[in-house]
Amino acid sequence: MKPRVLKSQSPEFKKFLAGILERRGSDSAGIDSAVSKIIADVRKRGDPALIDLTAKFDHVKLTAKTLRVTAAERQSAINHIPPEDRRALELAAERIAEFHRRTMEKSFIYRDKSGMRLGQMVQPMRRVGIYVPGGLGAYPSSVLMNAIPAKVAGVAEVVMVSPPSSEGERLAVLAAAEIAGVDEFYRVGGAHAVAALAYGTETIKPVDKIVGPGNAYVQAAKRMVYGVTDIDKMAGPSEVLVIADERANPEWIAADLIAQAEHGSGDEAAMLLTTSESIANRVAEAVETSLKSLPRARQVEVALAKRGAMVVVNDLNEAFDLANQIGPEHLELDLRNPSRWLPKVKAAGAVFLGPLTPAPLGDYLAGPNHVLPTGGAARFASPLGAYDFLKRTSIIEASMGAIAALGPTVAHLARMEGFEGHARAMELRNGVGDGKARRAGYRNAKTQSQRAK
Repeated sequence: MKPRVLKSQSPEFKKFLAGILERRGSDSAGIDSAVSKIIADVRKRGDPALIDLTAKFDHVKLTAKTLRVTAAERQSAINHIPPEDRRALELAAERIAEFHRRTMEKSFIYRDKSGMRLGQMVQPMRRVGIYVPGGLGAYPSSVLMNAIPAKVAGVAEVVMVSPPSSEGERLAVLAAAEIAGVDEFYRVGGAHAVAALAYGTETIKPVDKIVGPGNAYVQAAKRMVYGVTDIDKMAGPSEVLVIADERANPEWIAADLIAQAEHGSGDEAAMLLTTSESIANRVAEAVETSLKSLPRARQVEVALAKRGAMVVVNDLNEAFDLANQIGPEHLELDLRNPSRWLPKVKAAGAVFLGPLTPAPLGDYLAGPNHVLPTGGAARFASPLGAYDFLKRTSIIEASMGAIAALGPTVAHLARMEGFEGHARAMELRNGVGDGKARRAGYRNAKTQSQRAK
């Protein structure tokens, strides 16, 4: 098939754009109903529910003992994958860890001009769950991208779930889990795995946060358990948007569009915005040619027929306006001096500068995370990072000087909102009101404050 070529001001493009933007709020009532029943079943029956649902959905028979992948099995996987596979995983792990170490937040404390000590204590979460998709594929890169930032953040227990395959163990996934430092690994996926991570079973203890991509059922389950545990984001199908000028290489762009459209859900989005009608047509032709020899050509064709297009824009300013409206997961800038245009980017999961930087480089080895906001969520969300596994606690310590300076205003604000109890609690520390108890409390606080100095 040859992808469509549209002009940005045409009715056809406006209809196409509306379809892209509608992906942000798809109807999931049927999925929600099914997922709600799965979660209730896991909460009620625990391990037996996981075993039954795995047999039903993944066609794999497990027992309570085989739910967990042992450390020996993970280590054996490392020894049985090809050496070049191990080297590739280890190089990716090193680069991912190096990047995420630079994203760490630090605790701080300071004394303001009133004499009050203020700060923030930053600590890692104790136990987190990572979801790694399975089904027909094996995704060791997802293991690394989810587990390594958690380890960099200092999480004590990283718990991984991934659906088993009826065709046998995915050794690359097991090996990646060992390389990434996963502490526990369970052969379970789908909404039932999310429920197990959130509520716990006889075998799987509950976690503080669940991260990682998955299908619509997994995402619905994550949304439903939020509040019982934290989640990272609602991940959707892969997306790429390329902005190119007339000097771009059509074959390279075609390859990048295909790369993000071949995942197989049929809902992937792949779009080119270019000022050159010639480039748009040549990219469409290059896609058509490449698909003739691509193993997953059918999946790409389905995705491109639904959410793929080459779009001719009036100028690059219009291209960036459209890109910011769409908020793509991957944004490639195949332009002269691409860094010049970076300030124009207001909504993108990751930006890839120049023709030598395709999105697959970020998917596997560059270092930044490939778990990115999708479905337009880049307008408000960020890539997964070590910061996602940290929690922050505010620190406040008042002095007598701070109480004297700020107390009356606190009481005033409290009374503005109708909270007399708040106001009195503040004024007692400030020596306002009668009574021996109040005066004694004031004297004790003053003495303690002087000692602290």
